[in-house]
Amino acid sequence: MSGQYQHMDADQINLGPLFLPPDLGGAREQVVQRDRSLTNKVVDLPQILRQHLTDACYLAVGGFSSNRIPVAALHEILRMNPQGLAFSGHTSTHDFQILCAGNLTNRGQLLSKVDIAYIVGLEARGLSPHARRVIESGEVTLCEWTNYSLALRYKAAAMGVPFLPCRTMLGTDTLKYSAAKVISCPFTGIPLVVVPALFPDVAIIHVHEADIYGNCAIFGPSVADIDLARAAKTVIITCERLVPTDTFRQNPNRTVIPFFCVDAVCEVPYGSYPGNMPGEYFSDEDHLHLWLKAEKDPAEFQKFLEDYILGSTDFEEYLRKCGGLKNLQRLRHQELRLDTGTPN
Repeated sequence: MSGQYQHMDADQINLGPLFLPPDLGGAREQVVQRDRSLTNKVVDLPQILRQHLTDACYLAVGGFSSNRIPVAALHEILRMNPQGLAFSGHTSTHDFQILCAGNLTNRGQLLSKVDIAYIVGLEARGLSPHARRVIESGEVTLCEWTNYSLALRYKAAAMGVPFLPCRTMLGTDTLKYSAAKVISCPFTGIPLVVVPALFPDVAIIHVHEADIYGNCAIFGPSVADIDLARAAKTVIITCERLVPTDTFRQNPNRTVIPFFCVDAVCEVPYGSYPGNMPGEYFSDEDHLHLWLKAEKDPAEFQKFLEDYILGSTDFEEYLRKCGGLKNLQRLRHQELRLDTGTPN
């Protein structure tokens, strides 16, 4: 054991608040009550969000960075404008950027608590000016984690245990500002970090394909979504396309999220735009740059939101405002590396 860890205090009290204690009984009750029959779960996206995403609930979303994120659902949440949400910022870029737009002065406080691992940054594109303003304002309560430790919190919930041990965060200030605890291993005596199970109230996961019952296929990295689907109390799936159930029966290995974990399915083609959908379409870098530029001035950003999202009746209208089918085909060709002879 390296010297820097040998003398860590197993009774260390960390400074981060625990927003959602691991309620194994409540989570178990939710799982038991979930309908396990082959029921058609295809519903209207705004309707299901209004039913389940109430004020002060804890939200988690799937995907990774700008890949396979449920943008269409997040737009609808922004139009709904619930207040006081808690959020799991596991690997968040544009998804967090959208939610922070709900914390403009004239819209109240959509976000109030965030478990943070990766937020504010849009990777090589730079930092979100408005998300940075929101975080630096102090109006949102934060608890720090690493990407791995938040993923472990989902896994603990999926396993039905109150915590999991790990060695991540040891020797860092991230541990100090988390809600994790340090214990002595009962077998070796070495210090271990234990992270509490996380059971989000609502999880929204965007997938490539789903059937009407909720069986889901993801092509490319699944990140932590398989565990998230088993951890959340309510799971809403948005998909690029609905496919026949026989597609899954003929090749069961394609089912990464089974129907009995899912409460609702919404077909939303291009539902990750302007993010990337692996094997489907590339991210719209021009539009993401437009977001970052508009965010520099709060008044300009408010107008941007009115023009593109708040003033749109649904996601289809937003896609039309962003160049419609022609632009979406361009992004699809870019993702598939098709040479169409047209400039990118």
